[in-house]
Amino acid sequence: MFSKEESKKIRQEFWTTFGKEYPKKWLLYNTKIKDVTLKFTFTTKKAQVSIDIEPYDDVIKQYYFEKLVSLKNILESEYIVNIIFDSNYELENGKIISKVYTELKNVSIHNKNTWNEAKSFLNKNMLKLEEFFLEYKDYIDN
Repeated sequence: MFSKEESKKIRQEFWTTFGKEYPKKWLLYNTKIKDVTLKFTFTTKKAQVSIDIEPYDDVIKQYYFEKLVSLKNILESEYIVNIIFDSNYELENGKIISKVYTELKNVSIHNKNTWNEAKSFLNKNMLKLEEFFLEYKDYIDN
């Protein structure tokens, strides 16, 4: 086990090396759609790339999620095959959001031996998710 400080240092090292290896300005929070973000997640159990829908209003959450579900066949066939749609995804803090994601299990941010696999997964899948999002952003937002 690592202390909080050691864990923080390891996380910073991972994201710093990721940024140096894949120097790209990622879309992430700059989607221009309020409450819809693209996210990287790397924990002690998995790496994940996602579109998160986190509004305070459940009607808005459902609206955006249904828009993404309507694009599911395109997303799966042209961008990311094993994409998961979860309208009630529970975050570690207990908050329920809607999430469209792909993940790589059996990797850990605390295990540097899994970093290369995780970095490759995160880069490859975020490129595809961004491409999809930019292509269908106007449809998702209207």
